[in-house]
Amino acid sequence: MLKELLSLFRTDDAIALMGEDFDQMLDLSRDVTVRAGSLLFGEGAEANERKAIHQQDVKINQLERRIRKRVIAHLTLGAEASSVSYCLLLMSLVKDVERLGDYAKNLAQIRHMGGGPVPDDDNGTEIGAIRTLVEGTFGAVKEVFASSDVDTANALIKQGQDVNRRCDRLITAVVASAYTPPTTTTMVLAARHYKRIGSHLLNVLSSVVMPLHKLDYYDEDSLDSQGSTERA
Repeated sequence: MLKELLSLFRTDDAIALMGEDFDQMLDLSRDVTVRAGSLLFGEGAEANERKAIHQQDVKINQLERRIRKRVIAHLTLGAEASSVSYCLLLMSLVKDVERLGDYAKNLAQIRHMGGGPVPDDDNGTEIGAIRTLVEGTFGAVKEVFASSDVDTANALIKQGQDVNRRCDRLITAVVASAYTPPTTTTMVLAARHYKRIGSHLLNVLSSVVMPLHKLDYYDEDSLDSQGSTERA
């Protein structure tokens, strides 16, 4: 299904415009997530970065609305039957990408709202590793989506599920620690936001391996036992 959608991006002018906007949403969402990570780890100029993140989040929201408007217009004006399911797919995916921007913006606000620095210990190392994995997935999603690379999508989904479990374990460890309230706040919120960012990336990746009616259902059993047949 996704390969056919990508073909429509190249041959149908209306859907091609939607595809360009979706690519831009992914690029902006990746950028705000990386910027937010820099603020969390004390690597960026806070005031300037938070302003840039806010501006880019506004652009993401504007692109989401524009895609939705174009989808509705395309369907209302008598879209070919072959493009209807792809329009529905895009309507679902743009919401996930919009949420990526929201969680990145929340991530960027943790230290500004009173959170403490990331601790220089095993838990701090773990949240740094989670950050690296989430940002790395972000870097691969656009290419995987564009090429409909099922094998890489499956591998990234499995990796993402492991990252989610690591986020949960980290929260448990932080709650049981003797951190100050500001540091505890930073670590718990950071793990939670990275988990949500990762989960929405998994939703985008699920479009590569799942049919429309099972979008977002990327559980391990389905992927392991059904593989390519599940995409029919």
